[in-house]
Amino acid sequence: MNTADIDTDTDITAEAPGPIDELARLFEGEGSAEYLGEAVTQAGHMLQAGALAEAAGAPAHLVAAALLHDIGHFHGTVTGRDLMEGGLDNRHSHTGADWLGRWFGPEVTEPVRLHVAAKRYLCTAEPGYFELLSEASVHTLRVQGGPMTAEQVRAFEALPGAADAVAVRRWDEQAKDPEMATPGFDHFRPLLEGLLIRS
Repeated sequence: MNTADIDTDTDITAEAPGPIDELARLFEGEGSAEYLGEAVTQAGHMLQAGALAEAAGAPAHLVAAALLHDIGHFHGTVTGRDLMEGGLDNRHSHTGADWLGRWFGPEVTEPVRLHVAAKRYLCTAEPGYFELLSEASVHTLRVQGGPMTAEQVRAFEALPGAADAVAVRRWDEQAKDPEMATPGFDHFRPLLEGLLIRS
């Protein structure tokens, strides 16, 4: 083979990006878009949630769940924008949890899966919680099924990970402050690396 035919710009030894690098790219790319009518970007919102969990002394798996709770807005046939504009539930909690399940265990994925249900739960179980919701969050609550019935509340409380999901939900609702200083994604890399499922 003539050496002139070799593409010297292609590094055939380069490894595929790891899961943390893939997450970082989402935060830097799609995450830089607006967050469903809020005053922060999607990435800014998730970074704030992770930082709030960390500041509260939450265990690593809950910090990770808070950080990654809305990753499902980036996946699936119905996007977060569709959720706001068309009134279609994109089920981002389930999509995100299933996608993250390739790399993380249920201690991370189940609070992600249940964080929308936790909003519906709190609106019924905790007087005054509904008044804490932003306008955009009230809109998505309607699309996502509205406050739970008493029967749904009891079923939710029996789920493994329900308490963790409620904690994530509280940080989620607080993480919409355009003035809040937060660390970048790289700050959370060691924590996320430590939670990866080892094959």
